[in-house]
Amino acid sequence: MKRLCLGLFAAVAAWGSTPATLEWHTWSDDVFKEAKSENRFVLLDLEAIWCHWCHVMDTTTYKDPQTIELLKSKYIVVKVDQDSRPDLATRYEDYGWPATIVFDSSGQEIVKRQGYIPPQEMVSMLKAIIKDPTPGPSVVPEEPVQFADSPFLSAEARKKLQDRYNAAYDWKYGSWGTVQKFLDWDGTEYAMDLARKGDAQAEKMARQTLDAQLNLLDPAWGGVYQYSTDGDWKHAHFEKIMQFQAEDLRIYSIGYAQFHEQRYLHAAQAIRGFLKTFLTSPDGAFYTSMDADLVEGKHSANYFALSDAGRRKQGVPKVDKHIYSRENGWAISGMAALYQATGDEAVLADAKRAAEYIIANRSIEGGGFRHGDKDAAGPYLNDTLAMTRAFLALYASTGDREWLKRAQDSMHYIEANFRNTAGAGYIASRASTVGGFSARPERDENVALARTANLLFQYTGDEGYQKVSQEAMKYVVTPKIMRENSALPTLLAELELTASPVHLTIVGHKDDTAAQALFHTALQFPSGYKRIEWWDTREGRLPNPDVQYPELSKAAAFVCTQKSCSSPIFQADQLLAKAEKLSR
Repeated sequence: MKRLCLGLFAAVAAWGSTPATLEWHTWSDDVFKEAKSENRFVLLDLEAIWCHWCHVMDTTTYKDPQTIELLKSKYIVVKVDQDSRPDLATRYEDYGWPATIVFDSSGQEIVKRQGYIPPQEMVSMLKAIIKDPTPGPSVVPEEPVQFADSPFLSAEARKKLQDRYNAAYDWKYGSWGTVQKFLDWDGTEYAMDLARKGDAQAEKMARQTLDAQLNLLDPAWGGVYQYSTDGDWKHAHFEKIMQFQAEDLRIYSIGYAQFHEQRYLHAAQAIRGFLKTFLTSPDGAFYTSMDADLVEGKHSANYFALSDAGRRKQGVPKVDKHIYSRENGWAISGMAALYQATGDEAVLADAKRAAEYIIANRSIEGGGFRHGDKDAAGPYLNDTLAMTRAFLALYASTGDREWLKRAQDSMHYIEANFRNTAGAGYIASRASTVGGFSARPERDENVALARTANLLFQYTGDEGYQKVSQEAMKYVVTPKIMRENSALPTLLAELELTASPVHLTIVGHKDDTAAQALFHTALQFPSGYKRIEWWDTREGRLPNPDVQYPELSKAAAFVCTQKSCSSPIFQADQLLAKAEKLSR
């Protein structure tokens, strides 16, 4: 879910203040009841706390006297922080932030606008809606969807997606796409998977993209800026959002393990340092974001060009201190990847501490998780899903079966509460309808669910998880969904669903130093799709005993693929070479 703060990239004149102010409402059914009784429209300003152009819109457009007058006369205005409402964020993420959506009183969309709207444009739009409230060209009626019967791509469909993947790559600047530049996690991870199997072109894609993204690494504080405009890597937007921190941390950690480039390790450690310094609460949970602006609505390029000391003299941009399960799940997975690549126990301790906080403070009976302390709606799929993925990452990192049990409980909650009863896939929210529309499946969430449930199936052998994975994937590979979205996540998910992960198992007691050395080496295998297990025979059989390992007189490692398993490996320095050879 890559969410961009969009705007008019030109200077905006500041408008004078006015005594008149807008009365902003919260998103609820009551808003539409009031709109119907008063014959008004509903304008939703879906913003982000960290977004520069959202601040500009607040200080210009929504302070403009003509705009205020029109809104007060015929509209009810609703302001929502999109990070607080994943259901609305996933529904309108293609409209960037700010997103402006106008509804009639029944909840029918009339206009959907992307990014910053200057005052005069807003006035013209509001008048046009009053004059003719029929839906405009931005609102396209949803056509009936014929969901896929199979979770797998046909050979023809796979080739088309692969062609789109290759065609979308920017060989001049790296990464996929040519307008906003950022590290595309799915595209890069897919390229790294192909490179590990010997694809030279994919390796060039992965390395060029990882190198280019270093331009968006904050040299003073660490962390990564969200993206760059102008089709290059030199025009950063300075907000630091948790999903970008967490996923970049994960990808750079895997990249370091695969390519052994110190600059990738430096990037991962710099992101971790930023999280530790600025986005970690006293209780060890992770905050949500840091603002793009020091002064709301004022570009901060000069500020972010300063050193640490120079910045702190002027102050620190606002940090959104909400603690959401989703953001913490993302961060924990990123931290686990860094631990696996480096063996840094302090990183693992921080990941565990965040997980324990979320378990203690955001749990829902049955294995689910709330978004925040008190949700306005929900529960949301992405919170429980992100924590499920985090629990699997912690299980792989520790061999502690308690984390696997938590992942299973959370996946059961997802299956029980988010299944799309109207077709394939899983819906974004279990909340009741608001404004005339109900929750629906979203592509990126179903991709993540397909991958997570499939990996859980590999760890447990429970075919119920495989069914969840395939049901999510049926939505993802539906022709309409594939036409409307990037090829990158679908290719990555299908690659995993059609193959078993490389399986590295350590057989030996967990207090045996030789077994510990083998386990920590196994963790360094460079893939986001791997199955790492530690069989201490005193704990009983493995959760999925699909391989019968011998009990030997000393600790040993085994590498298994879809076709074969290795002989026992007793030396840690031989393990990765054997695993890489078999995995090819």
